[in-house]
Amino acid sequence: MVAMSMSFDLRHPSQFPTSGAELYRAALDMCAWADERGFTTIGLGEHHQSPDGYIPAPLLFASAVGARTRQTRVRCSVLLAVLYDPIRLAEEIAVADLCLGGRLDVGLGVGYVEHDFEAFGKDFSTRGDALDELIPLLRRAWTGEPFEYRGTTVQVTPRPVQDPMPISVGGASRRGVERAVNLADGYFPPGMPAGWTRYRALAIEAGRPDPGDYPPSGPIFLWVTTDPKEEVWEHLAPHIRHQIDSYAAWTTSAYGEAQGPFAAARDIESLRQGGAYEVLTPDEAVALVEHLGPDGRLSLNPLLAGIDPAAAWQMLGLFEREVLGAL
Repeated sequence: MVAMSMSFDLRHPSQFPTSGAELYRAALDMCAWADERGFTTIGLGEHHQSPDGYIPAPLLFASAVGARTRQTRVRCSVLLAVLYDPIRLAEEIAVADLCLGGRLDVGLGVGYVEHDFEAFGKDFSTRGDALDELIPLLRRAWTGEPFEYRGTTVQVTPRPVQDPMPISVGGASRRGVERAVNLADGYFPPGMPAGWTRYRALAIEAGRPDPGDYPPSGPIFLWVTTDPKEEVWEHLAPHIRHQIDSYAAWTTSAYGEAQGPFAAARDIESLRQGGAYEVLTPDEAVALVEHLGPDGRLSLNPLLAGIDPAAAWQMLGLFEREVLGAL
């Protein structure tokens, strides 16, 4: 069956009534729910200084998920690795992997919000070189053996459960893809097949195993309902607009225009972003899963930008009964 994942950015914008404490509690409960129902992955991102509380410490949350799950993997994609102290990052990844019993998937990236680098006292212009140096250092640290670092001998303990601890790299730039091929164990594309196509070609060219085609994927946001769709869209629209607007602001600042599915959108039809956001009936959701096939991927984001946890639970219950049940 299709691989199912659940993603959280843990935003709780002030214009919506759900508090941060309520959202985090609900998210952990939903991780346990997903684990019991065969979801393969919990996905977490990372941003800093976001007024809506976008999660800045995904490894902490990943560790908490470890206490609530037994099978589902947790994917951090991506950690803004060069904002961390390298030794501290090695330690925190190791502890998170221990809390998860070896179920942590780590994706590292250079980031694109320059203001965050200023807050951490890091040089934005050299972030690529910094990540190139960081990846081999992490591998050395996770051996558990003492090594020389900045003029002193250091030792990172405890070691991760996974040995070796795999590292993936995320990012859409050509250099990011090349880094994934040359330094990492895998590649996390930012939701765009074009990056995967480039990665696959370079991996084959470098003599690495063919990673295969980009898997058929569902929308970045899916909501299942039996209520009139127009009413559901009106309810969800403020949350979807908030996510689109925030990403559009970040990517416009970095690249001069919004990237991927995050072009500014106001009316309901344009909010769908070419199918990136979807509201479907249970029958339509079942048809989508069957269309994606056994190699496909389907993701739920039930608390998107502060959606009321009660409404999210109602949707998940319907998904379980009439989508998973039908499959």
